[in-house]
Amino acid sequence: MQEGKVISVNISPGKGEKKTPLCGSVEIIVGHGLKDDGHSGNWHRQVSLLAIESIEKMRKAGLSVGCGDFAENITTSGIDLVGLKPGQLIKIGATIVLKVTQIGKVCHDRCAIYYQTGDCIMPKEGIFAEVISGGEAKAGDRIQTIG
Repeated sequence: MQEGKVISVNISPGKGEKKTPLCGSVEIIVGHGLKDDGHSGNWHRQVSLLAIESIEKMRKAGLSVGCGDFAENITTSGIDLVGLKPGQLIKIGATIVLKVTQIGKVCHDRCAIYYQTGDCIMPKEGIFAEVISGGEAKAGDRIQTIG
């Protein structure tokens, strides 16, 4: 079991664009994703996660980037996201359970994020999940792998 924390929870009105970090909490809805997020819906990529450690690599490469800049819903710390396997469960806070559905993704075209940041790490280091159990999520919540 790995354990870490949520650094930021981020939403945006559309897909493939930078997300805005929230100051408060957001509802994560079973079978849907984050309330009011353009990426949510009834599909296998309801929630996207990216490690702050991945963002730090981009900062060291000279980019001025932060939480939400790679369109991730949840920025994490302390969990080796890329090392997880599809089907593995992640628990956030007391009630939220996510099931990993995809590690990385194929980007057929350069997205808006690539043009804004000069690179995109989501295809290599981001993960996607479905919501099994919902609840409220916020920065500072405990995040852990199950099993």
